[in-house]
Amino acid sequence: MRGFGHDGPSPWTDLERPPLDSAALRADLVVPGGLWTSLDVVTETGSTNSDLAARAKAGEPEAAVLVAESQNAGRGRLDRRWSAPPRSGLFLSLLLRPEGVPMERYGWLPILVGTAAAATLGRIGELEIGLKWPNDLQVVVDGTERKIGGILTELSGGAVIAGLGVNVTLRESELPVPAAASLALAGAKVTDRQTLLRSLLREFAELYGEWTAAAGDPHASGLLSAYTARCTTLGRPVRVLLPGARELTGEAVAVDGDGRLVVRTPDGTRHPVAAGDVVHVRPQVS
Repeated sequence: MRGFGHDGPSPWTDLERPPLDSAALRADLVVPGGLWTSLDVVTETGSTNSDLAARAKAGEPEAAVLVAESQNAGRGRLDRRWSAPPRSGLFLSLLLRPEGVPMERYGWLPILVGTAAAATLGRIGELEIGLKWPNDLQVVVDGTERKIGGILTELSGGAVIAGLGVNVTLRESELPVPAAASLALAGAKVTDRQTLLRSLLREFAELYGEWTAAAGDPHASGLLSAYTARCTTLGRPVRVLLPGARELTGEAVAVDGDGRLVVRTPDGTRHPVAAGDVVHVRPQVS
């Protein structure tokens, strides 16, 4: 890994994509009484999740943040590869050791990250940003839902490593797939990554504090209601691709207390889904 921000010079010259100022971010966020204990920005790495996982195993304390200007081995959900041009987005991981939260509630952390990201990016960018279950960040571009980011969490060294990737300034020609988008393509009013990252980490710290204070209870902390208010999957016909090449088709009617998507099939049976790839199905017009 090579240092970046104020820790070293930039090897790139794209003036439309300035580097993050790591020293300024640390001054704003790594403060007495705050959540964050360290914040590092690197020029390039394979995966911020993998790097922080190794640090967790070595005993890294709670609330470390690792940001990369470029990742060459990033991973998404279901082990999909994920990449983007340098400095075109926010690529970061958080090391979390939720004190007082039972491990069975750790599954709420990716939902918490998604809720914080959607709230922050939507507010600052003046966009409607939704969450496709469980935590894909979506915007509507030209009448079509398109993905601008996603979250991957892993356990390592007794800690949760929460990775987040958001497309900020990707141009149409740079999109990895046609179903992707970026904040810029969606018409965001603000695409300055320094502003977005600082605000996102502050928003997450506030929600995380409420969640841990409630011992991870999604009801008492307000996380469940905050998430469902942004979940674009609820109330829609869906097809869920389940492990083992199985499928479930029905209406997404709820997210339960364990973060599972509840799908009601045509016979009225409610099926809680803990893991699966959701496809939003267009309702048939008669």
